Amino acid sequence: MTAEQIANVKAYLCRRLGTQNIDIRPRKVADSVEVYLNDEILGLLYIDDEDKDDISYDLNISILQQDLDEL
Repeated sequence: MTAEQIANVKAYLCRRLGTQNIDIRPRKVADSVEVYLNDEILGLLYIDDEDKDDISYDLNISILQQDLDEL
């Protein structure tokens, strides 16, 4: 993902989730980035850009049962 794409997605997520505590960090692979909330990993964001006219992003959030048990 490009720096511009990352900035656009970050702004969108901050607006949609109602927080400025979102951070997006690059990974070694170019097709995804890590999304953090309050410095804790929230999930992975993948880009689908096979069709240059129809780019989409997929946010994959994994929730562990042990995290739910702590509530």
